[in-house]
Amino acid sequence: MIPAAFEYERVDSVEGALAALATHGDEAKLLAGGHSLLPLMKLRFATPSVLVDVGRLKELSYIREDGDEIAIGALTRHLDVETSSLLKEQAPILAHAAGQVGDPQVRHRGTLGGSLAHGDPASDLPAVILALGGSMVITGQGGTTRTVAATDFFTGFLETALAPDELLTEVRVPKVPGAGWSFQKLTKRAQDWAIVGAAVVRSNGSSGIALVNMGSTPLRASAAEAALASGASVADAAAVADQDASPSADINASEEYRRHLARVLVRRGLEEASK
Repeated sequence: MIPAAFEYERVDSVEGALAALATHGDEAKLLAGGHSLLPLMKLRFATPSVLVDVGRLKELSYIREDGDEIAIGALTRHLDVETSSLLKEQAPILAHAAGQVGDPQVRHRGTLGGSLAHGDPASDLPAVILALGGSMVITGQGGTTRTVAATDFFTGFLETALAPDELLTEVRVPKVPGAGWSFQKLTKRAQDWAIVGAAVVRSNGSSGIALVNMGSTPLRASAAEAALASGASVADAAAVADQDASPSADINASEEYRRHLARVLVRRGLEEASK
């Protein structure tokens, strides 16, 4: 299908992007890699009157250490996340999962911030950021910033804590060198959205478990995390992995099959992360 008519505005700075958002409000959408937004526009599920192109803001493309965390610019492309030696050492699950996103074309153009700001529960990287206990740095009018934990960032289906005049500028994840981790997902084809996925991180006696495509938002498997914290076995924790989920049925899977997959993938993930 053909998208509805729109105007196009390219900006060359964060300040310019914020000014455009302030001017156009809800009618504007930010365009980075475009792999999340453009399909919605072609189906007319999204009909912005203005596209604000932020794809050339090099200032928002970086991966660097900041104390006990790694700071990643929102416009860092999936390929750069995948190949980062720093992430491979300090947060390897994120580098690995970035290499599982879509196909090479998507990974060369798609951005980490774009994936997170889109808020799609079927996307891989939001679950990874949740499992790591990451956070988002949001910049608003006047250059003010606020940091939102990943657990509070995803608020509804394709909805996030971002206000219409705000910009996601940075993603932060804790360093977890030596942590056990696993990223599991089932797809029909390698480049497809996951039918169900699971991200698992085990470090210093704590566990982070997050699920892909198991509700209206990316979500933590809180019951499984709590079970592990109370001394439950991997099998027993995995058995309640779907307790906090609300999966929907579609052409790919029934609700019960998704619940079954979540339990199986979390068990596999916990077994791999516990080696």
